Amino acid sequence: MIRVIVVEPKYQVNLGHMARVLKNFGVRRMELVNPRCRWDGKEAIKYSKHARELLERARIWKSLKSAVGDSFVVGTTGIWAKSFSSFYNVYTPEQLVRLVKRNRIRDVSLVIGRDDIGMKTDEIAECDALLFVDADKGYPILNISHALTVALYFLTKGTEGRDYPEISAKYPGRKETGRAMRLMRLFVDSNSRIRDKGKVYAALSHVLKRANPTKDELQTIAVAIAPNKRRPKK
Repeated sequence: MIRVIVVEPKYQVNLGHMARVLKNFGVRRMELVNPRCRWDGKEAIKYSKHARELLERARIWKSLKSAVGDSFVVGTTGIWAKSFSSFYNVYTPEQLVRLVKRNRIRDVSLVIGRDDIGMKTDEIAECDALLFVDADKGYPILNISHALTVALYFLTKGTEGRDYPEISAKYPGRKETGRAMRLMRLFVDSNSRIRDKGKVYAALSHVLKRANPTKDELQTIAVAIAPNKRRPKK
């Protein structure tokens, strides 16, 4: 399942265009985080054409974290070099589709940033991957509805095929991965030899997300890095 979550949309026109795109590609619900305009206003409805019901039934969230739930979260960026230098997992649409198919990922949340400033650093940190649409260098930043069109084309057409639930069940959800990440944070923080703990943790966490380990592999890693609990001396 592919869900689209739009963070703090500002302009009704863009919301209308995005609603139309969602219906074009079979996405049945529009999900918004703290919208800054009326999502079912006159301008939004005008440009949504035959997707008006998506605006009227839009689900509203107070935070991105609550909106994405236990899904595989894909953010969007127009400046890949800045994100890549911060250890984020950046993919082109083709690369992202291969990742989703290879790891049998069934529940994807595609996050679209703000009309004016895109996604903030802490929101990007919530993502498991970042999608970069390779536009012309002279003007590489796409309008959010255009970026959404490209992303949904690849994700909906490129991931079709037989589902294997018995294989998908072997991979951890976001909650299980989160527990392993917290253990990794404790491991890094407790290691006195690591000076730049934030940088090391960012590198390790994004490598872990990119690898998409199975539940058994994740449990093995968690056991290995868990703090030792020694019995108190009598």
